[in-house]
Amino acid sequence: MKDTPSSVKVPRSFHTPAPISATHASAMALAMGLAIAAPVAHAESVSKTLATVEVQAQIEDTNPYSEEGAPYKAKISGDQRRVKELAETPHTISVITQKAIEESGKTDLRDILAAQPGVTIGTGENGNAFGDRYIIRGHEARSDVFIDGLRDPGMTTRESFAVEQVEITKGPSSTFAGRGSTGGAVNSITKQPNTDKDFTKLELGVGTDDFHRMGIDTNKVINDRASVRLNLLDASESVPDRAPAEKSRRGLLLSGAFQATDALSVSADYYHLEAKDVPDLGTYIDQTTGKPVKNIPVYLQLGSDHLDTDVDTATFKLNYRFNNALRMQNATRIGRTSNSYVATGGRGTTDAVTLNPTVSLSTHQGYQEVNYWVNRTDVFWNKRLGQLDHQFVFGLEVNDEKVDNGTFSATNTGTSNCTVTTRGGGTSPGYCIYDGVTGVKAPNLNTLLGRTLTKNGLDSEYHIRTSSLTAMDTVDFNDKWTGFAGLRYDYFDYTNTVGSTAKTVYDYSDGFLNGHAGVTYKITPKANVYASVSTSSDINGGESDVGGSCGYGGLCGTPQQVADSKPESTVSYEVGTKWQVLQDKLLMTAALFRTIKSDVQEGDSANSYATTGTLNTGKNQVQGVEFSVVGNITPKLSGQFGLAIMNSEVLESFTAANEGAQLANFAKRSGNLQLKYQATDKFAFGGGATYQSQMFAGQPDTATNYAYAVPSYTVFDAFAEYRFSKQLSARVNVNNVTDKDYYLAAYRSGAFTYIGDKRNAQLTLNYKF
Repeated sequence: MKDTPSSVKVPRSFHTPAPISATHASAMALAMGLAIAAPVAHAESVSKTLATVEVQAQIEDTNPYSEEGAPYKAKISGDQRRVKELAETPHTISVITQKAIEESGKTDLRDILAAQPGVTIGTGENGNAFGDRYIIRGHEARSDVFIDGLRDPGMTTRESFAVEQVEITKGPSSTFAGRGSTGGAVNSITKQPNTDKDFTKLELGVGTDDFHRMGIDTNKVINDRASVRLNLLDASESVPDRAPAEKSRRGLLLSGAFQATDALSVSADYYHLEAKDVPDLGTYIDQTTGKPVKNIPVYLQLGSDHLDTDVDTATFKLNYRFNNALRMQNATRIGRTSNSYVATGGRGTTDAVTLNPTVSLSTHQGYQEVNYWVNRTDVFWNKRLGQLDHQFVFGLEVNDEKVDNGTFSATNTGTSNCTVTTRGGGTSPGYCIYDGVTGVKAPNLNTLLGRTLTKNGLDSEYHIRTSSLTAMDTVDFNDKWTGFAGLRYDYFDYTNTVGSTAKTVYDYSDGFLNGHAGVTYKITPKANVYASVSTSSDINGGESDVGGSCGYGGLCGTPQQVADSKPESTVSYEVGTKWQVLQDKLLMTAALFRTIKSDVQEGDSANSYATTGTLNTGKNQVQGVEFSVVGNITPKLSGQFGLAIMNSEVLESFTAANEGAQLANFAKRSGNLQLKYQATDKFAFGGGATYQSQMFAGQPDTATNYAYAVPSYTVFDAFAEYRFSKQLSARVNVNNVTDKDYYLAAYRSGAFTYIGDKRNAQLTLNYKF
């Protein structure tokens, strides 16, 4: 008799893991060797040896989705529509578990994702610079962010305090994600209450750069059918070596679950986050050398510069089991997000009068109000038909997203200290880091502009209503072969009123069908090879934050041209292999992929901010290979390793000179390693390494600007932890151990370039009872 399918399993609530992770540069080669060349016979031999070793659990892991005894390794997805275990899913899905996140020392989702292979960070200007921006396998993914499988619209700052694990799907995934998801999608799985046992975890962190972090995670069992869970966060820090730039986070997740009957269960949660930053746009790329300028002073303007996010969401879920083979789940979420930012940019120039070199300052700003609701119903049906075991998933989703975008007017009342050249070729008094006459740094640099702000009206009122139908089937043909197929149809009504004074109304409707199919062949019960193909589509004006800017995924064309344009379409092919060894505690994967995006909306070659572009004239391709190793390597050594080697190419473009170039913001090689060594029952140490090859600035989905390079980098982190008792433990994290200068991303003109954090250290005390 076969095991109960994952679609009808209840995730494990508690387990006790074996240890994980320790860093050394040579370990990357070791992990790579394990991923590619570990013989099956040897793996089985080692598995038998490990079976005789009793590993003492050091840390209780409450993540119900991780592999028991290997908390860096996720066993199942938090999205129940993925009915097979991750090791049997014919798709590349990178998962960062709660334990891996905690021990990495990273807390913001942006920092967690920036360390992952195949993922880079993007920048924006004015209307499209809110919050987090991710690029997966060379394609924009800023709107392809989900929480518990439901889209999380808006350009928000996202924190990990209430996250159980982060799942990154690589390649198009419209069957699960809907519109967009060209390069992939990010799905954060939140912590949920359980009725297994009471627990409370208290976290207190202090560190360099005025770092402090206090957190509470408490689960209370009311009875065998009801429980509640509370997560609280209070955190703040200065940006390492860039004060007075700073970050502040206040968060809450309150959730409850109730098993009303043996068949019916309900749950609800309320999430709140306040993220208040004083942002630092970093440095700029010198137009002569094409490289970032080092040791630039912090030039942000106190009193006006800010990057604020306020998030409030409420989610209600109902799960009804008709019988052992059929159940239904319904999820409803109502959310509101407020985003606002004003940031100061710096760009190298010369004083128009004295010709002294200097850095002129500019203002980048915008605000956004998001209101949305979504309702999704999924029906899971396990049925034997025609001598074959099927796992069907049928879905109906309806959502309504409203995103209002506006601007600020900035008036500079400070005393000018330089003369700058205007875009029209004239000159005007300006504000510069270095005095245009003396060349001396401004003594009042952080208040130089004397900026005052006035909130303007809206310049974009985005509203999209979408209805989606999904049908998926996973079928076991025999003990060796498994197939998967899925279809999704999305129909949308779109309106967007663009303009601050003269307003243009865009209003159209359309629908598209996408699919995903795969087949898996089991070489052994614990090893398989697979092949899959998937598609996705995105609409003209799909990005909610840019109004009528063709160049960044905004509306492209006149209202009639928008209605007549094709959706952008993507198809991806992937073949791969997944091996579970060492008593299922270690998962090794390798995948070869190719993604082709067609009918790309291209902005006017002379002015990418124009509302009229060249429409569906672009085509590009990304192909490569990705490896990963995650889990327990030995009873004492555990970790996760990932490596992506990719190439990109513009295949077709309205601008012929772009053809053959690689995509912007694209790193050909990227890798991450995190290891932990359990030296004794009480003491463990480890660390990590993150590598990214050189990439170049530019707009999404266009040829890169080779004049502006973001240099390659390798950054090393380290940590050590000591368990004083069953309840009390301490962990020390040192990030960027070598204090390396490195850069994450650059704006298309090089005008601002994000600086990676300098060396910093934190001490975290954890008390559990």
